[in-house]
Amino acid sequence: MPVNAIAGTAVTAAYNGAVALEASDFTIPEGRITALIGPNGSGKSTLLGVIAGLHEPRSGELVIHPVAGRPRRLAYVFQSTRVNETLPVTVREVVSMGRYPTTGPRRRFTDEDHRIVDDALRRMDIEDIAGHHLKELSGGQRQRVFVAQGLAQDHDVLMLDEPLTGLDMPSARAIDAVIHDEHSRGCTVVITTHDLSEAARADHVILLAGRVVANGPPDEVLTDEHLAAAYGPSLLHSDHGVPLIDDPAHITPERHRHRDHG
Repeated sequence: MPVNAIAGTAVTAAYNGAVALEASDFTIPEGRITALIGPNGSGKSTLLGVIAGLHEPRSGELVIHPVAGRPRRLAYVFQSTRVNETLPVTVREVVSMGRYPTTGPRRRFTDEDHRIVDDALRRMDIEDIAGHHLKELSGGQRQRVFVAQGLAQDHDVLMLDEPLTGLDMPSARAIDAVIHDEHSRGCTVVITTHDLSEAARADHVILLAGRVVANGPPDEVLTDEHLAAAYGPSLLHSDHGVPLIDDPAHITPERHRHRDHG
């Protein structure tokens, strides 16, 4: 059985004063890719924020298990649409901010800090735009910049809020490749997604609808019964046994087909 990196028991969370997640139990296994999926307003981003420490749970217990005798380090990547793209900072400066939790904002970078930033730029294939400002970039390029910032952090868990939503194909492929590269390095990866095919290819799935409807391996969670409970029977259809969701925010497999790493 996999070891859990994170576990929640009867966790309740609120967003803007309203309950966004009713009392729920869930687990996030160590060293695996976990997908949080559900309709708009289901509590995906709220739960991710609770895990990241951006929001305090109203009640319940959230346990982030230590690793190698120290606290587990978390890196959180926002959606690029939630960041002010007019900030007068370059791509390299944004990625370098990922080192601040380790170095502090005033300490001079060491050669190792610069190497880590360079490596994050390389992995996201944005070295050639390192001197550009955010306002000069496309949406896909901006998302790659913020993923690179997350990679530059010292982390055991990488959390990404809808990292592939609405991206151009090169950016989606680059981020998808990094997700699986992090997994191969033993990192625990947690993503929120609207894409049913993306969730089906994760190692572990948490299905939400204002509460955790189901939690476990994809084939046990993404059943017709569970999906109908989360999305409602009017939104759930079947095409030759394959469930389809009529959710305006849902990305169909034709827009982005997740690479088969099996």
